[in-house]
Amino acid sequence: MPYAVRGPTVNPRLFADTLHSMALTWADYLVIGGYLAAITAFGSWFARFQRTTRDYFLTDRSVPWWAICFTIVATETSTLTFIGIPAASYTGNMTFLQLAAGYVIGRLLVSALFIPAYFRGDLFTSYELLQRRFGTSVKALSASIFLLTRSLADGIRLFATALVIAVVTQLPVSGVIVVLGAAMILYTVRGGVSAVIWTDVVQMFVYAAGAAAVALALLARIPGGWAEVVEVGRAAGKFAVLDVSLDVTRPYTLWAGVLGGIALTLATHGTDQFLVQRLLAARSQRDAVTGLVLSGVLVFAQFIVFLLIGIMLYAYYLHVPLPRPLSRPDEILPIFVVSSLTNGLAGFIVAAIVAAALSPSLNAMAATTLQDFYLRYMNPLADQPLQMRVSRAATVVWGIVQVAVALGAQLMDRSVLDAGLSVLSFASGSVLGAFLLGTLTSAVRERDVLVGMVAGLLVMTGVWIGTSVAFTWYVFIGAVTTCAVAWTGARLAPAPSTVSVDLR
Repeated sequence: MPYAVRGPTVNPRLFADTLHSMALTWADYLVIGGYLAAITAFGSWFARFQRTTRDYFLTDRSVPWWAICFTIVATETSTLTFIGIPAASYTGNMTFLQLAAGYVIGRLLVSALFIPAYFRGDLFTSYELLQRRFGTSVKALSASIFLLTRSLADGIRLFATALVIAVVTQLPVSGVIVVLGAAMILYTVRGGVSAVIWTDVVQMFVYAAGAAAVALALLARIPGGWAEVVEVGRAAGKFAVLDVSLDVTRPYTLWAGVLGGIALTLATHGTDQFLVQRLLAARSQRDAVTGLVLSGVLVFAQFIVFLLIGIMLYAYYLHVPLPRPLSRPDEILPIFVVSSLTNGLAGFIVAAIVAAALSPSLNAMAATTLQDFYLRYMNPLADQPLQMRVSRAATVVWGIVQVAVALGAQLMDRSVLDAGLSVLSFASGSVLGAFLLGTLTSAVRERDVLVGMVAGLLVMTGVWIGTSVAFTWYVFIGAVTTCAVAWTGARLAPAPSTVSVDLR
C-alpha cells in the first residue's frame, strides 16, 4: 500500500469501537483541544513570510537538513501506523523491518538518481523533469495521477483521524472532519509549505513523545520490566526479523520487503510531489541528501520502537487479563490507552495520534496545479500576485476535495477502505517507471512512455482486483511493466528523440 498506510492495515471503525467507552477527563479534553488550537496558530504564523510563489512552495530554499529529515519522518507516519505496527508484533514478530530496510536502501538510490536532477534547475515540482525529457503529455499524466490519488488517500487519512477524535469526544464524525479539514486548510493556505514543514517538525516530536509515554507506561506495569519483555518475546519468537519465504501473498518477506520497499521509496520520495517538495525546499542538494538519508535511519528506529511496543503489550497481557476480547489485533494499543492511562495522559496519546496524521498535502497539490497546469495551459504570463491568488485558491479547493472524500469515506466498508488506501501504490509504479526511463535511458520517446504508463496502470488494476499479491509488490510490478513496455516499444519502432534534455 502507499505511504499513507506504512504499516499493517487497520480498520479505523473497529479502532473507534474500542475507544467508544473511553471516559475522558477535563484534562484530556484540554490537552486535545489545546494541541489542535496551538498547531493551527503556529502554522498560520508563517503567513507573514509568504510574498512569492517561491516562498509559498519552496520557502525560498531555506530549510536546513535536520528540518528536512524531521518533516519527512512526520510525513511518513500516520494514525494507521501508530495503531497498526504494534498490532503486527503483538500477533506476529518484527518481520516488518524487512520493508523498513528497503526504505533505507531506496533513499540512497533517490539521492543518487533523482536529487541531483532536481537541483540542476529552478524547479517547483518533480513533474517538470518529465516535461524536460519527454514533453507535456507524460508530465500531465503523472501530475494528474498525483492529484487524483493524493486526494483519495489523504481524504481517507483525514477520515481515520477524525473518527478517533469524534469517538473519544462523542462529537459527530462529519463535524470533526470539517473542523480538522478547516484547520489544515487555514494554516496551509496562510503559511504555505513553511507552515507544513515546521508544523511537521513539531508534530514529529509530539507523536514520538506519545510513543515513548506508552512504552514507559508499559514497562512500569510489566512485572520484571524489560527483562520480562525480552524473556517472553524470545520464547514466543517475537524478535524474528527475517522471512525468506517466496510467497508473494505475504507482505513482509525478505524479497517483498527489500524490492518492494526500494520501489515504494523511489516512488514516494523520488517522484511524488508531496515528499519531493520537501527536498526542493532544502538549502542545497547536500542538505536534501543528508536530510533524506538520515530520515531513513530515524524511520527505521521508529518502526523498531513501535514493534517493541507491540511486544511489550504481548508481555503485559500475559500478566493482566484483557478488559474484553479483541475483535481485531489493531485494537490492542487503544485498549491499553483506554484501560490504563489516566490524568491527561490518554488525551496526550490521542493528540499524538492526531499529530501523526496531520501532515497535509494541500500545498504540494497547489504547486502542481499552478506549475503543471495553470501556467502551462491557462495563463503562462501570470504575474506573482495573480500566481499567489491562484495558489491559495488551489489550496482551498484541494482541501475541500479531501474533506469531501473524508465525508464520503464514512459510507465505505472495510474492503473499499483498504482499496482506497491502495490507490497510491498501484498508480505510483507507472510514474516511477517514467522517471526511471528518463534517468536510465535515452532510447525511449514520449509515445513509448505513455503506452508504458497506461500498460502499467492496466496491469496493476488487474493485479489489485484479480489476485492476492501483497501490496508491497505493487509499485515494483507497476514500474517494471511501464519500463518493459516502453523499452519494447522503442526497440520495435526506433526514432530519434524530439527532446534533447534528459534527467541525467
